[in-house]
Amino acid sequence: MSVINNSLKWSGCFLVCAGAVCTSLRIDPLNIYLLNLASICYGIWGYRIKELNQVVVNVFLIGIYLMGILR
Repeated sequence: MSVINNSLKWSGCFLVCAGAVCTSLRIDPLNIYLLNLASICYGIWGYRIKELNQVVVNVFLIGIYLMGILR
């Protein structure tokens, strides 16, 4: 696996964990920003490794998180 793919995958993992912690501690809107970044990382990673399901799920999540930012 390339260094870029590995970095995207693990960055996404870290950001999801950090976003979940912020959500549980009610640290708004940081949780939304972290989860958006995680979805972007995973979406790019899914595109790079040609996993369409990863791309679809993360594009959907980005849309939901963006609604949270705009509200």
